[in-house]
Amino acid sequence: MDSDAGEELTAAWERALESYEGELVSRHVSPRTLMGYRYDLNELATWAAAAGIPSPADLSYRRLRGYAAMLGGRGLEAKTVGRKLAAVRGLLDHLTRHGEIASNPAELLPNPRTASRLPRVLDRDDMRTLLDSMPAGTPLESRDRAMLELAYSCGLRCSELVGLDTDAVDFESETVRVLGKGNKERIVPLGEPAQRALRIYLERARPVLVDDRSERALLVSKRGLRLSPSDVTRRLGKRVQQVATLGRVSPHTLRHSFATHLLEGGADLRSIQELLGHSSISTTQIYTRVEPGRLREAYASAHPRA
Repeated sequence: MDSDAGEELTAAWERALESYEGELVSRHVSPRTLMGYRYDLNELATWAAAAGIPSPADLSYRRLRGYAAMLGGRGLEAKTVGRKLAAVRGLLDHLTRHGEIASNPAELLPNPRTASRLPRVLDRDDMRTLLDSMPAGTPLESRDRAMLELAYSCGLRCSELVGLDTDAVDFESETVRVLGKGNKERIVPLGEPAQRALRIYLERARPVLVDDRSERALLVSKRGLRLSPSDVTRRLGKRVQQVATLGRVSPHTLRHSFATHLLEGGADLRSIQELLGHSSISTTQIYTRVEPGRLREAYASAHPRA
């Protein structure tokens, strides 16, 4: 990682940055991600050189707090500061694992607080209205209904939805095999309404839309090609217009609603994490802020000293 700032990096910093970049390359991170890490860590190393910190081993928690304060003092958004600190943690974690430093002083470094935006969620009645009002008379209408039933039934990301192949659906086990972020595969249960909509689509609509029998995509366009995420967003928007009371709804709204309705129904957070394909429970915990009343009731009824 070459520095483009005024301060010249020490050999120790150069070695550390090059070693970590090698690890990132071996993990096949995207060029854009690699560029971001390179920029953020060059910034850290340049600051350290100016502050008389000759190597990563000389960093301390106190010095890193000073670095975080410097970033915040530049008027950067909390999200940007958090990203830069995540890069610092990654570098120091790498050096710890390889025995270059004894421990990672950035482990307990707090991220700046960001304005918390709760996900948009449709309540159960609104979700029922949206799905039950969808027509299925034409092949495209049948596809749209199957698509949205599937998205809500399984809590899929838009990219996961369009990435499904026909063999991903197992009607016998009532499950869907999903390939999520980082090519991690998970098996998600498939509800009965989604099963019915998919059967109708696969038996009556998809054969009309697809000429090429080698096409593996589950959800296809009117030309028989795999749908794109923008196609899903556009088709959902068209259907939502027909239910004027719903307001703005995105494909991710269906995923958020899936998770929230599971939580409201008593599902535990770890199970929801697995169903959503979240690598960290902290990502799933946002849903505990969507329905605080239910959690308070559960606490009051279950905790011996509530």
